[in-house]
Amino acid sequence: MRYITILLFVLTTIAQAEVTLVEVIKSENKMHLLDGDKVIKSYHVAFGGQPQGHKQQEGDEKTPEGHYTLDYKKEDSSYYRAMHISYPNAEDRAQAEARGVSPGGFIMVHGQRNRLGWLAPITQRFNWTDGCIALTNDEMDEFMTLVKIGTPIAIRW
Repeated sequence: MRYITILLFVLTTIAQAEVTLVEVIKSENKMHLLDGDKVIKSYHVAFGGQPQGHKQQEGDEKTPEGHYTLDYKKEDSSYYRAMHISYPNAEDRAQAEARGVSPGGFIMVHGQRNRLGWLAPITQRFNWTDGCIALTNDEMDEFMTLVKIGTPIAIRW
């Protein structure tokens, strides 16, 4: 009975919390949902195949670093549900233009590739995306419930 009470307390606390920041720490393959300074949920995540460093151009398999916004949800993705990250920002576009390359884009927090969610226990052990941030499908459902459009996301090494 005590465990049920604790579980209900935890679920109620999460439900009452408001995610004010999504913090991503690439060097640890971690994503934290914060309400102020309090971590209310943490996930193990996967990134692009070349995770270290800031995304410089399309096709470099890097996940951007910096401060962005989660600006819209996409339910008809090639992956199980997705929320778009506002990369590239003006600075990203200017730096890419100075190098004569495309900055890339369409960077998302998303679930597993459609019809392959059952592989998540394996795929989430590797950095397998083209620069996105991947969760399991169950985690993606929770993420989409807890995180509102307009929530800031801070990504760092």
